[in-house]
Amino acid sequence: MKNKIIKLLKIILPLFLGVFLIWYSLESASPQEREELWQNILNANPWFLLLSILFGTLSHLSRAYRWKFLLEPMGYNPKLPNSFMAVMAGYLANFGIPRSGEVLRAASLSSYEKIPFEKAFGTIISERIADVVVMLSITAFTFFLQTEHLLAYFEANDINPVVSIGILFGLILIGILILQIIKRSKLPFLIRIKKTAKGLLEGMRSILRMRQKWAFIFHTLFIWLMYILMFYVVVFSIPGLERIEFSVIMAAFVVGSFAISATNGGIGVYPVAIGAILVLFGISKQNGEAFGWITWGTQTLLVLILGGLSFLLLPIFNRRK
Repeated sequence: MKNKIIKLLKIILPLFLGVFLIWYSLESASPQEREELWQNILNANPWFLLLSILFGTLSHLSRAYRWKFLLEPMGYNPKLPNSFMAVMAGYLANFGIPRSGEVLRAASLSSYEKIPFEKAFGTIISERIADVVVMLSITAFTFFLQTEHLLAYFEANDINPVVSIGILFGLILIGILILQIIKRSKLPFLIRIKKTAKGLLEGMRSILRMRQKWAFIFHTLFIWLMYILMFYVVVFSIPGLERIEFSVIMAAFVVGSFAISATNGGIGVYPVAIGAILVLFGISKQNGEAFGWITWGTQTLLVLILGGLSFLLLPIFNRRK
């Protein structure tokens, strides 16, 4: 009973947070600001939105194709349509139950391609590790691009960057100390953490050992390039944002990438987070949130359409099995 309540809360609370943020964002705005936000959304250039959807579709196709490079060394060669539909069905599932998409994705391929669930799920964990490495690299690059702005922010808010760097190094040292404690500990739950960490590292090593690792790396970089492009082109659909600096867009992209996992599919959190970060760079809240809503809306529509079709077509495509 307790586990069921916890699982239910994991579904309801993120969704409640998203709905609350939508309400709060609209309620705290004046009627004029709400009207401006709505007009920005209505007047968005549809051609750039279609281009964003194209880039999003290419990223999903590349992810489905990349999957085979992890499965091939184990003797499996799934059909690309099955891989693609499993990916899209998984994305759709995440809107209902956060993080359930990976399980459904592995289960779909296991059902229709006769690949053991554990092996399919293990490859998804491995590719997630690769995505995290790229995401952290993009985050570091974005911080580098924003060095001047960060220093100006520190000065304006009377923040000593040396102290901040010292705190960062202190946190790193604490992290290293915790890792050493986990490494030497005999406590059952710490041993489980250690085993999980070893499994993740092994998954990362398997990427470097695979026969077509360069193809895997290419597709990983291509996926994230498409993510950035599908985000960036939306700028040109909103009047007043055409001349925004690329470094500012990258800052919003990083914030959005972390915000998307806070609620079911990023509902509520994503546009509010995008609007908040762009305000720091002198963009109006209405333009910033319109950008966030349009970006989230176009990609959500893509997932709803392709994910829904995938649920319907997977059994039809594999009916002879």
